[in-house]
Amino acid sequence: MNPQDGSVDVARAVGAKCVLVVDDDADIRHVLRTLLERSGLDVLAAGSGRAGMRELFEHRPDLVIVDLGLPDLDGLDLIGRIRDVSGVPILVLTARFHEQEKVECFGAGADDYVTKPFGNPELLARVHALLRRAQPVQEMAEAFDDGPLHVDFTAHRVTLAGEEVALTPTDWSLLVALVRHRGRILSPGQLLELAWRDPVGVGADRVKFAVLRLRRRLGWQDPVTSPIEAVRGFGYRYRGTDALRRNG
Repeated sequence: MNPQDGSVDVARAVGAKCVLVVDDDADIRHVLRTLLERSGLDVLAAGSGRAGMRELFEHRPDLVIVDLGLPDLDGLDLIGRIRDVSGVPILVLTARFHEQEKVECFGAGADDYVTKPFGNPELLARVHALLRRAQPVQEMAEAFDDGPLHVDFTAHRVTLAGEEVALTPTDWSLLVALVRHRGRILSPGQLLELAWRDPVGVGADRVKFAVLRLRRRLGWQDPVTSPIEAVRGFGYRYRGTDALRRNG
């Protein structure tokens, strides 16, 4: 174990499914390790959100179990960061039981939600059900590079022509949604689901103004040359910085 961040490394058996547990409670990590290993799974564990992200990038687990009460990152933020780079199934395991928190977790990208204290048979059933339904985890892109635009998903850093651009959390989530679906038209509703933690009650006008603000921050105000294209009646798409060169 790393005494500073609570991370635990384990050698993975060939062909075995691997679960990453991110929880700051050492007793919970021990219980989950024992339970999951007895069911034939390999287990990685981390005691903080940042340690969990390091394990995610290094070991590419097949499922992640996330506690919401982490010491360094809010659990919802961690779910969002994982979703920025991976489609790995996420199971939230937490003592929080309010319905709104469940809604926010699902909105951020979680696949299932279990409250503590939990029954071992039910937790195992949910874990194995998620593993059965999951598509093979694709290699995660750590960055997006499109000529002058560079998006570092790990560091949450955006540079344009070598200069760092300061973005708000919504700007960041909106840009990530667009570049990760490059060439695809995303409706305002889809962007709300991808870029807003709690899209309930947020209208399409909010998306419009957020896109305009993002364009302005990146210096792409001209709709003719902007890599972020508004497709009338449908939504928005990232068409790439070739648009700047073609019309520059």
